[in-house]
Amino acid sequence: MKYLITGLGNIGDEYANTRHNIGFIIADALAQDLGVKFTTDRLAARAEARYRGKTVIIIKPTTYMNLSGKAYRYWLTQENIPIENSLVVVDDLDLDPGIFRLKTKGGGGSHNGLNHIIETLGHNNFPRLRVGIGSNFARGFQVDYVLGRFTREEEKLFIERIPVAVEMIKSYIAAGATNTMNAFNNK
Repeated sequence: MKYLITGLGNIGDEYANTRHNIGFIIADALAQDLGVKFTTDRLAARAEARYRGKTVIIIKPTTYMNLSGKAYRYWLTQENIPIENSLVVVDDLDLDPGIFRLKTKGGGGSHNGLNHIIETLGHNNFPRLRVGIGSNFARGFQVDYVLGRFTREEEKLFIERIPVAVEMIKSYIAAGATNTMNAFNNK
């Protein structure tokens, strides 16, 4: 059985350690936890691991956030992975920093990466791990906020919380969406 874990973000040093790249940061943490490294591949940086007898493909799209659906769909198809065995890790303005919520479907809201995946697939029935980054910005400054670097307080919080996201992903792979939501979504 195979799983596809897709961390959303933007490539390039100017985007490293920004709120919008939390998906990449968590994908890196998962790869490190599973003892694998990324290599450049078609439309994404890709790592492959084994976890509890399952093959786990971890990707970080190189298409930039607004075209994330291209890499996600390509790797689902390339690896013949059913959509219910995939998980998109994405930043979320509607959740406080460090809060994680697993959902099996839903709209994209104002998130261009999610919206491109929905547009590419033609539906919104794909699992996602929403990672709260908060919305501490003045009206009209959303782009500056999401593309901005973490404050010291946010960095400290995420250093403590990212291992929880990794455990959620591993739970999703081992125990499924419902069990993971029951175990983690209210913590």
